[in-house]
Amino acid sequence: MLTELSIKDFAIIDYVSITFNEGVTVLTGETGAGKSIIIDAVQLLAGGRGSVDFVRHGKKRAEIQGLFTLEAKDHAVYKVAKQFGIVIEDDMLVLQRTITSDGKSICRVNGKLVTLAILRECGKTLIDIHSQHETQSLMQPDTHIDLLDLYGEATIKETKSSYQRLYEKYKKYREQYEQFSKNEQELSHRLDLLHFQINELEQAELEPNEDELLEKERHQLAHYEKIYMSIERAYASLYGERKGIDLVNDARLSLEESSSYDPFIKEKHEELSSAYFIMDELASEIRSFADTLHFDEGRLNEIQARLHEIDRLKKKYGENVNDMLLYMGTISEEMEQIENKDFHVEQLEQEMESVAKDALLEAKELHDLRKKASVSLIKDIQKELQTLYLEHTEFSIVFDPIPNMDQLESIQHDDIRLKPNGFDHVTFLISTNIGEPLKELHKVASGGELSRIMLAIKKIFSKHQGITSVIFDEVDTGVSGRVAQAMAEKIFQISTRSQVLCITHLPQVAAMADTHLLISKKEEQSRTATYVKELSKQEQVDEISRMMTGTTITNTAREHGQALLELASDFKQNN
Repeated sequence: MLTELSIKDFAIIDYVSITFNEGVTVLTGETGAGKSIIIDAVQLLAGGRGSVDFVRHGKKRAEIQGLFTLEAKDHAVYKVAKQFGIVIEDDMLVLQRTITSDGKSICRVNGKLVTLAILRECGKTLIDIHSQHETQSLMQPDTHIDLLDLYGEATIKETKSSYQRLYEKYKKYREQYEQFSKNEQELSHRLDLLHFQINELEQAELEPNEDELLEKERHQLAHYEKIYMSIERAYASLYGERKGIDLVNDARLSLEESSSYDPFIKEKHEELSSAYFIMDELASEIRSFADTLHFDEGRLNEIQARLHEIDRLKKKYGENVNDMLLYMGTISEEMEQIENKDFHVEQLEQEMESVAKDALLEAKELHDLRKKASVSLIKDIQKELQTLYLEHTEFSIVFDPIPNMDQLESIQHDDIRLKPNGFDHVTFLISTNIGEPLKELHKVASGGELSRIMLAIKKIFSKHQGITSVIFDEVDTGVSGRVAQAMAEKIFQISTRSQVLCITHLPQVAAMADTHLLISKKEEQSRTATYVKELSKQEQVDEISRMMTGTTITNTAREHGQALLELASDFKQNN
């Protein structure tokens, strides 16, 4: 969940730091106090589009930082973090976003600089923001097939994975087939290029690891004098005029004379004897190595010329000799395939058709499982819509026409329109009034109806999506009475699976809060600033009363506010 949020120099916010808790956190306050600005900040933190207009007037940058605590070890953000080399420790993730007054956007995840795209990939696994004024992911037709698969994951996952493995194999064959289907002129040009590259690499007569071995030899020859002098000095110190080893031997013999009289002397004599024999052997090895050293200027020039030629080839064919040899093997295989194109095309067609038929069978099985899941999902969503007083609403899931499975054996690969998720295209349709035709979700006109439909769907999918924090930005606008109470209850039910942050003007929703934050603004030093205060129980009663009556809080309003809180408490205890 989102645990801490700090916002600095953002719009009319000078600085606020907010601690969030589990359950439902409600944000209320007068219009223009800055409630939606806080949600805008969270949206930017999740990778939303930024603008210099967000930077507080007169400041150089706006800074937003959010701390998320992760309870599930299999949370989707772990996979994203691993993909982009982001380290997550102690089950905590910190997202940071800075927008400068000159339009630059700086993003960090757990202190690591990342692109906006990577921040967005992390953000979408953590935060799900809903408002009346933007198209939500749940309302976008392209996401419906994934939502259906998520709902029926228990039965669909294995078949879908099996299909996707076959699909990737089919796609690979298809790409190779299309490569061979290019016109003859293109293939001829490609063949000429491959011949040239093969000849150039073959003439170079490259050997495995040749560049590394030559570089080591060049390094030794280039520093021959320094190597030789250090070896000579080392040997002279041991066996030259200074006779280091002879002095060690004298010390060893001196101890040997009295080693039988004292255990300490005997022990040190043995240690010194061991050191002496090791040094003697080292001196012998140093002398032998010195005898192998010789400087060959011609060899050095030869190596430098060879490395220069290898460096020239590296610019074309690989970072090192081994990569170039690997590339030569790859293009040799491609050249052979082009030269024997007809044979390979025929072979590819057979493999492609075989894999495509297997994939089509899996896609058909996937389709059948989705149809079964869709029946159950329709019932669940209809049930949720009923509780939101959309009694006359009809929900449906439609599938695009599929291939004629009775003629599967005669289907050719050119007739198959396989996609990453199978051949299905799934669309959620809804009708909110009796006699009206079913329409796509995003085409439902009424804002109040759209909000309730979204809540119903969100209630179903909240347990499947694994989103850490769900944010509702005034989704209850345009509703009242029993509908408002039903929406408040639905928001609470969603909070049992995800943290919920909710901006509202409805007292019924505010009463459902586990934490109630009051957003206000004040004028200080000729500037407007936004403030956030967590309300006590009595302050919460007063705020709910104000929401019901306006600026004047009466005793009757307080009684109604207290009654709403008690009603909400009873509901939460029984659900």
